[in-house]
Amino acid sequence: MSNVLTIEELPERLPPRARLIGIDLGTKTIGVAVSDLERSIATPVETIRREKFSIDVKRLLELVKLQQAAAMVIGLPLNMDGSEGPRVQATKAFVRNCASLTSVPFVYWDERLSTAAVTRSLIEQDASRAKRAEVVDRMAAAYILQGVLDRLGFLSRARG
Repeated sequence: MSNVLTIEELPERLPPRARLIGIDLGTKTIGVAVSDLERSIATPVETIRREKFSIDVKRLLELVKLQQAAAMVIGLPLNMDGSEGPRVQATKAFVRNCASLTSVPFVYWDERLSTAAVTRSLIEQDASRAKRAEVVDRMAAAYILQGVLDRLGFLSRARG
């Protein structure tokens, strides 16, 4: 059984009340967010400064365990035309390597414009450039995760 699920496969693999972890994988940082147990609200949690894979993944999996997350949602940085570029390949390689270290499944989510939307929101809130730099990655992770939570809610209503 693959450790990467589609959004449609995810609900059948989740217990009734369990958190999801959202991940915005950047080249310098990894933004992390977590959902509530009912999977309705995403909250930014932490920004991991990238060092090397083993250190980065160790901290990420610590957060997964701490939050008792049932799955990880990772933003897939597709090009604007929907094609896959080098960043998508890097993200898939990260997931492949990470998946061998955990039984917690992954779900990819199209993250196009997530960082831009979060940055725009922070600018509207008059956040300083330094403050934006500090929080943008974990807020982008929450934005990605919220997209999945909203989709899961829609799928559940469509079924029920």
